[in-house]
Amino acid sequence: MKKAIYILLICIVFGCEQKKEKLPYLGNPIVKGKDTIYPKIQDFSFIDQDSIIVTNKTFENKIYVADFIFLSCPTICPKMHTELSSVYTIYKNNPDILFLSHTIDPEHDTVERLKAYTKSNNISNKWHFVTGNRDSIYNIATKSYFATAYKDSKEPGGYVHSGGFLLIDKNRHIRG
Repeated sequence: MKKAIYILLICIVFGCEQKKEKLPYLGNPIVKGKDTIYPKIQDFSFIDQDSIIVTNKTFENKIYVADFIFLSCPTICPKMHTELSSVYTIYKNNPDILFLSHTIDPEHDTVERLKAYTKSNNISNKWHFVTGNRDSIYNIATKSYFATAYKDSKEPGGYVHSGGFLLIDKNRHIRG
């Protein structure tokens, strides 16, 4: 009887153990021999709401969530902000996780406007709202993050952009 209970306990302990699955790498990898090389977020340099230059170094050894927004967006951006704010609230005290929102309207979303926005939403320096050269922002959106970002006067607010969030790992790979 003791032996049966012991075997049952072993089966329960090892049978209930969940296998940890890793998130997939997103993007088109390059296969070289036995090595698979996944795309990484390219080097970038933008300026955030605190007039600080934000680069890949800012996110070195960090996990971060990135998105593309504009402050005068009349469609999806307010909902995106609400959803990402919920995630931010949960992880804002975690030293390994940061947030990065790129404006796709750098002509209007100046450092001052980004600062006012973050102040009115009680956002700390763990969430960088960045602006910069429009072509650089659009380029990194399409070539590194596989996202959409471009000006279109026929669209509400004058822009088209992806409405998703991108999870970037500590090695600059998109994982979700």
